[in-house]
This record gives sequence, C-alpha cells and structure tokens, in this order.
Amino acid sequence: MRLKISLVLGVLVFSCVQLYAQIDEYNYKRELLGVSEDWHSIMIQDEMYAKLSSNLSDIRIYGITSSKDTIEAPYILKKNEPKTIHKKVDFEILNTATTVNGTFITYKVPIDQIINQIRLDFDQTNFDTRLSVEGSQDLNSWFTVVDDYRVLSINNELTSYNFTTVKFSNSKYHYYRIFVQGNDVPKIIGAQINFKETKTGDYNVYRNKSLKIKEEKGNKTTVIDIALDTPVPVNKVKIKVNNTFDYYRPVKLEYISDSTKNENGWRYRYSRLTSGVINSIEENEFDFRSEIGQRFRITISNYDNQPLDIQAVEISGVSHELIARFTTPATYHLTYGNESSNMPSYDLKYLTEKIPIDLKSLRLGEERSIPKISEEQVEPLFTNKAWLWGIMLVVILILGSFTLMMMKKK
Repeated sequence: MRLKISLVLGVLVFSCVQLYAQIDEYNYKRELLGVSEDWHSIMIQDEMYAKLSSNLSDIRIYGITSSKDTIEAPYILKKNEPKTIHKKVDFEILNTATTVNGTFITYKVPIDQIINQIRLDFDQTNFDTRLSVEGSQDLNSWFTVVDDYRVLSINNELTSYNFTTVKFSNSKYHYYRIFVQGNDVPKIIGAQINFKETKTGDYNVYRNKSLKIKEEKGNKTTVIDIALDTPVPVNKVKIKVNNTFDYYRPVKLEYISDSTKNENGWRYRYSRLTSGVINSIEENEFDFRSEIGQRFRITISNYDNQPLDIQAVEISGVSHELIARFTTPATYHLTYGNESSNMPSYDLKYLTEKIPIDLKSLRLGEERSIPKISEEQVEPLFTNKAWLWGIMLVVILILGSFTLMMMKKK
C-alpha cells in the first residue's frame, strides 16, 4: 500500500513539474522566416530593444520539430562596430633648423611605410599656432602633405584641451618635414608617427522625436534634452554648431537610466555616457560604450561666454545582429523579454573561424506575446466545490484503507 501511495505522489509531483516546465520564461516571440542553410544572420529590430534586457542576455532561438520536440539553436551576438588598426612607425630625426620664418624639423621613416598621423609634443602648455607638413623621397623635391594646419593647447583652471595630432590622408614618403610658422612659437620636443586605419561600422542614425534647448543663466550652461522614438543602443553623438567664431566648452553627455513617480511627478536618474570638450577645430563627435536609452541630456558649460547656436544633434548606434547555427529542421522562433535571464553560453564562441563570410539574413515575423498561465486559471482548482469534495473523498479513502489494514493486523 505504501508503494502505491508513493507512486501516486510521484505522479502528482511529476505532473506539477511538467506543468511549470511548460510555462514559458519569455514574454515575446517572432517567427524566423526563410531558414534554409546551416548558418544565418538575424538583425535585431529597433522596436525590440524596449523589451530586451539591458545587456541583451534574454535572447533565445527555439525550434519545434515535426515530432513536437523543443530544441535550442546557438548564436553569437555581434556588434557591427568600427575596427581600428593602430600601428606606431619607427623614425629618426635628421635635423632641426630655425629661420626668421619659423622652425623646421625633418624625420626619416622606412621607405615602404604608409603613415597618416603625426602626434607632436610641445614644450608649452598654452599656445595656438599653425604648421605644415611636406614629404620627399630624396630630400630635394618636396611635396605638400598638409598646409596651414592648426594646433593648440589650452590648460587653465577651467579647461584642459590639447589638439596636437596632425592628421592627413595616407602618405608614403621616405622623409617628412614639419614647418612651424613664426618666431615666438612652441618648440617640438617629441613626436609619434602612426598609421591608423578604421573600418567603418554599420551605424543606425536615429530620428529625434523631440529636441529642447534651454539656457540656464544661473549655472551659465546650455542644456539640451533629446528624446528618441524608442529605446535603442547608442554609442555616438554628434553636435552641430552654427557659430563660426572660436570656442572651447566643456560638455557632458548623459542618459536617463531610471525613473520614479511621486506626488510631484516623474523623477529621473541620469547616468554619465562621456564628457569632453566641444570646440571649433574638430568634429564635435563623441564615441562611448554602447548603452540602451531613449532620453538623453547634453550639458555645455559656457562660463562667461555667450551660448552657442546649436544647429542639430545627431544620435546613432551600431547595429546588432545574431549569427545563428541551425542543424535540425524545425519551426524556429526568436524569443525575448526576461530581465532575470542570464547570458547563454554556446560552443560557437570558440568556433568563429568556421562561420561563413556571406550569410543569408532571416526575416522576422510579427511580434506575438507568449501566453502565460494566469492566476484566474489556477484558482478554480482550489475554489471549485467539486474539486474540494473530490480531494476530501480521496483523503477519506486513503485514511480508511490505512484503518482497515491496521484493524486486520490486530
């Protein structure tokens, strides 16, 4: 009898486990359309980020086979970021000369080496001057590489800014000559010659739903609030300014990472993205670690200067895609929406060299909510009188059986 009771309890426990195992852990799904190869790419759509966890750890690819088995397809999450090759080039200083017009300094580099940057160190911390760079193969004929190039350094109690890297198109000379115009100019005390190559990434430029500019005279700052249509991953902001005069202003970039509502309205928590200097020399473009956000704030410190005329703010982010492997015929769905889900760990991350170069991209079906077992469905099991009488009858029968067994033994 005890064995039978154990079997009954075991069946009940197993049934409960099976019941809860069937409850999906994710909130949304989209069918993957066009699975025909072992490898495919899947682009994450902008509207999905609002329902994904902040670190994108809650993405899974599940398939249902013809025999109703559930399988999981592995994937690699790929950020289509720009890739930079940075190579330091060996060189030697051939000579330095000073004339009434300025100072010359000549460098020798390997004859077959391409360069596109020369970072200069000066003996002063505050200056604003111009220079030119020429190239030659024989020290006799010289050709202009870049002319009238502005370099400067500002260091005081309000700001610290240096722009002393000369950038130009790829150049291949055996000798380079830098000429710093003027007599009262800073002295070059060091240099670093580089070749820098950047392979552009795949960026999405997002439309601003709203852009509000407010001048806070008390704080002497310009505050720019930008809202996007939906939360998306952002890692680049470009600020376009109309002014033609020189300016150098500290700038801080933030995004709303949390919000709470109280009796006075909404209270927002801002988290830092990056900081730097907005200026009239460089492209006012700021790169930082990707964050998913919808509302952003830019704060420009004006000090005692007139506020800048902001033309536009461009917010963009690299695209994200999944590189997935399909080994079993099935109907596959992309599922997501679970803040407590951990990042999956697949063998694919160790086998990236076997991934084909050209991948067919899958189309995503419409987003559908994954149904959950509601409390209303579970509640009748305990409130319906028929169930209660049935459970009481089973208990009475079990107790009666034990009683008869004990009476027979006596």
